[in-house]
Amino acid sequence: MPERRTRGLKDLMRSPGRAGHGHDEVAPEQSMDPRSKTADVPAQQRSVIDNAVYVDGRRVDSPPSLPEAVASLRSQPGRMAWIGLYRPAEAEMLNVAEEFGLHELAVEDAIVAHQRPKADRYGETLFLVLRAAQYLDSPEKVEFGELHVFLGQDFVLTVRHSEAPDLGKVRRRMEGDPHLLRQGPQAVLYAILDAVVDGYAPVVAGLQKDIDEIEVQVFGGDPAAPRRIYALSREVIEFQRATRPLLDMLNGLIAGSPKYGVDGELQRYLRDVADHAITVVERVDNLRQMLQDILIVNSTLVSQAQNEEMKNVTQASYAQSEEVKKISSWAAILFAPTLVGTIYGMNFTHMPELSWVFGYPFAVALMAMVCGTLYLVFKRRDWL
Repeated sequence: MPERRTRGLKDLMRSPGRAGHGHDEVAPEQSMDPRSKTADVPAQQRSVIDNAVYVDGRRVDSPPSLPEAVASLRSQPGRMAWIGLYRPAEAEMLNVAEEFGLHELAVEDAIVAHQRPKADRYGETLFLVLRAAQYLDSPEKVEFGELHVFLGQDFVLTVRHSEAPDLGKVRRRMEGDPHLLRQGPQAVLYAILDAVVDGYAPVVAGLQKDIDEIEVQVFGGDPAAPRRIYALSREVIEFQRATRPLLDMLNGLIAGSPKYGVDGELQRYLRDVADHAITVVERVDNLRQMLQDILIVNSTLVSQAQNEEMKNVTQASYAQSEEVKKISSWAAILFAPTLVGTIYGMNFTHMPELSWVFGYPFAVALMAMVCGTLYLVFKRRDWL
């Protein structure tokens, strides 16, 4: 059965749409994979980071190649192999699939990468996709690393597509605790899950620190705050996508532990990891809610500032309008005597008022009367 699955996977990898020979169109999963083709180079020469065989929780062999590791594993019962791969190419994963009888769908996922966190069981092999995370403070960005884990009855195969998580620390921890490593592949899986979940804590702390800084920016009126809120919200949403599926994954592993003979102590360890994962998911949910609240507060403060600015503009316009009224009123008042004086200054010979003895007093009285009337009218209308 494994041989048939492996042959099917080989045919899939060699198909024109997959490899791109004879057709210009590239399969979607190929276009998603940033790695280069290196099908002619033996897998163990590039991607095998660590090859170890354990007996009773202790390393007994470190084979230099994958075939030798498989031979050492099968040389006697009771052995467990733990093989770590880093960004393997298609040919490398095909070699591994042939040796361990891995299902073609799981192998294809491991080759393509860019998978969501999940746990699938193919016969006796458990396949998990995990997303480790680390926080980069300077660019305020969460960097995710993808990890694929194949778990069999006597082997653990890890496939990393990024530097995180550091499985070297996990291996050293397990090798320093032979009693735990004696529990077999399930113990290794627990240690990997524990390392991934523990790695989320610094990310949460970094995001919380940024949110605290954003709050200061928002109440300080920094115009750059909305852009920073939006960028951080995207990081938190991506972090949610990486952490939330872990809850169902861990609950499923815990529920299936009795069926697959997982030690009771190891089950308690898994429940502890699940508790930590719940805490992380809750904190991430709170961070997202905090960002939404901050965005609302920022919008409210911006609206208040705009309203205050509009109020000031309105008040300034009103004051300017009052000044215009005063200027216009005095201009009208001053225009009245100018008009009368202009008429009497035309010096025509046949003007009745020029020879009148009361002409000058009448002109002055007329100016005063018009000016007084205009003043009273403007004063009553509060223009003056």
